[in-house]
Amino acid sequence: MTPLDKPLRREVLIGDESYTLTVDPEGLKLVRKGHRKGLDLRWEALVNGDAALATALQASLETP
Repeated sequence: MTPLDKPLRREVLIGDESYTLTVDPEGLKLVRKGHRKGLDLRWEALVNGDAALATALQASLETP
């Protein structure tokens, strides 16, 4: 297998919006194209089963 030692970025089209998905050694980040803030998911949260809780908490902290 190839180790994940640097960020891997891909463009994803969700509905009519373009997003950038970054996969790196710390986790995943999904950001709407042209923006800086997005959804962060750490590998530890995913493995521990805290992913849903972490995502909900992050969404509740974002300003509309």
